[in-house]
Amino acid sequence: MNAILAIEDGTIYNGKGIGNDRLVTGEIVFTTSMTGYEESLTDPSFKGQILLFTYPLIGNYGINKDRFQSDHIHAEGVVVREFCDTPSHYMSESSIEELIRSEDTLGISGIDTRDITIKIRNKGAMRAGLAIGDYNEDEVLNAAKSAPFISDLDLIGQVSCNTKYRIQRRGKKIAVLDLGIKKSIVKSLADHGFDLYIYPYNTTGKEIEECEPDAIFFSNGPGDPKKAKNAIDIAKYFLGVKPLIGICLGHQIVCLGAGGDTYKLKFGHRGENHPVKNIKTDKVFITSQNHGFAVDAGSFDKDSKIEVSEINVNDKTVEGVRSDYFNILTVQYHPEAFPGPRDSEKRFFDDLKKIIDREELE
Repeated sequence: MNAILAIEDGTIYNGKGIGNDRLVTGEIVFTTSMTGYEESLTDPSFKGQILLFTYPLIGNYGINKDRFQSDHIHAEGVVVREFCDTPSHYMSESSIEELIRSEDTLGISGIDTRDITIKIRNKGAMRAGLAIGDYNEDEVLNAAKSAPFISDLDLIGQVSCNTKYRIQRRGKKIAVLDLGIKKSIVKSLADHGFDLYIYPYNTTGKEIEECEPDAIFFSNGPGDPKKAKNAIDIAKYFLGVKPLIGICLGHQIVCLGAGGDTYKLKFGHRGENHPVKNIKTDKVFITSQNHGFAVDAGSFDKDSKIEVSEINVNDKTVEGVRSDYFNILTVQYHPEAFPGPRDSEKRFFDDLKKIIDREELE
């Protein structure tokens, strides 16, 4: 089937389509991961976005739902150079093309993904349209140009759980605000023994207080953190009262609640090979990341008692903050999604236990 990908700058790509006849729009972004396409497609943080894989062949080890980060695909569309139609892995249940069709998602292949990636790096993330069926190039381009910007979308309510639930363990009690949480985060917290009370995005601070948590955890999720107004209010509600922990979007929300600010990155960080440096130790470790917004390091005043603890080696953006005074620990990357090395995971969970026990961080 023929497919059309149109980017708001006027560029048109024609390729091979997968999926039912329709048109979707979203912010087109790229990930540099060579593996992990199952995890990326089902990551709720990609809601509202058309996901481009820079690695030229996607789908070679098939699909295994045990690797899913949610129950279904959240990316609005998928762009690749080539889909592998003959996957080979003993745990594979289907091909990636079969998954895309079954999920009523759109995919396009047979186009120059390198050209699109360079365009995004030069011009920044842009709106795009992807269509299969009886559409012409002008229709798809006009749809891209008229699509809402990612900062105008309220996406968290579409990916959060609907009702609270508990994953019972014997450790300290953590109230988790689900803003589009990945299964790997829930699993890592539970595997480390924490007793989890997981709440929908629109829960109030008073409702969370009822479980008498030892700490409040803010999850990853899609879109502009400033749209997560209720989550920011919860961060303010518990600031200085309970330890606050955040990953990715949760990191940004805790910083907003503590008086900081955020801004949109030109094209974001998405991949498994992003180097992060700990400011105190100068130690560098490789991290997995997926975000299009960042915390403004200069938005905390000298008396805020909040310090930037980690930075991105490539562009010096904030990768983590901490505060012994407020008991805050946040990271921009995903320590639970270790891309081989597990040093970032160990350090994060060691520090998490110290924050909850109100021990001073090194």
